[in-house]
Amino acid sequence: MDIDIATQTMIDNLTSNTGKTLEQWIAIVKKQKFAKHGEMVKYLKEEHGFTHGFANLVALKTKGSDAGSAENKSDLIEKQYKGKEHFIPIYDKLISEIKKFGNDVEISPKIANVSLRRKKQFATIGPATKTRFEIGVNLKGQEPKGKLEAEKPGSMCTHKIKISDIKEIDKEVMEWIKTAYDIAG
Repeated sequence: MDIDIATQTMIDNLTSNTGKTLEQWIAIVKKQKFAKHGEMVKYLKEEHGFTHGFANLVALKTKGSDAGSAENKSDLIEKQYKGKEHFIPIYDKLISEIKKFGNDVEISPKIANVSLRRKKQFATIGPATKTRFEIGVNLKGQEPKGKLEAEKPGSMCTHKIKISDIKEIDKEVMEWIKTAYDIAG
């Protein structure tokens, strides 16, 4: 199991903040027999006073649905694009361009998308539907304009860019992603 530095720091902080290890919290949550991720998060926040970040971490680890719990990260990518294989060239082009930003880009596949991190998450990329690919970016305080749309409150990113064709990955799209990358540094 491959754990990135940020996740390991959270796991260490979970233990120091709560007095219980991640494994102990997983056992506590499993006893509740929750079926859904959201139920686990709500339980940990309401019953144990967790912040969203720690509750999300424990829920992901309980379900084994985070990138670090996956046996093979490419399996997560494969599942994201099952039935949406026509979006793989968009994914490949974005990853290729984003890697040029710097050697500190962390690419972390999740169940529904790929998280892009620096010191913190700056973007997510992935197929939203069979006809729409979405790029989520964190640009707090930025007014939506051009291809940049506001994301609904409480989302993992503040804005999104919807594309359906590789030709739509233009200078504007890459500048929004690069701005989010710069802010995350």
